[in-house]
Amino acid sequence: MHELALTQSIVEACVERAAGARVLRVTLAVGTLACVMPKALRFCYDAAVADTVLEGSDLEIITICAHARCRDCGREVRMNDILAICPCGSANLERPVGGDGLQIRSMEIEAPVAEVY
Repeated sequence: MHELALTQSIVEACVERAAGARVLRVTLAVGTLACVMPKALRFCYDAAVADTVLEGSDLEIITICAHARCRDCGREVRMNDILAICPCGSANLERPVGGDGLQIRSMEIEAPVAEVY
């Protein structure tokens, strides 16, 4: 399962960027053609964040769909997976556009508490 290695890399990048601040939420964008299973990422996340500034944080996953044009009817087809077909029944689709990436979109950190003198 390569999702564990991906999740560990995501956590390492977030830990580095957080610079010691506690992380409350991480938002990922995952393409439907990225060959990554969001459920597996979520499963691995809890183990990967243990004993880091991300421990207890929420993982939000935004799904980014690919699109392709049907060569038979010209309709734009939203591709939830590589085997998508057009509503007209055709599988004769142009090369998909987008939906093949994995990106850390944002990270919400806990605001530091101001010291009162």
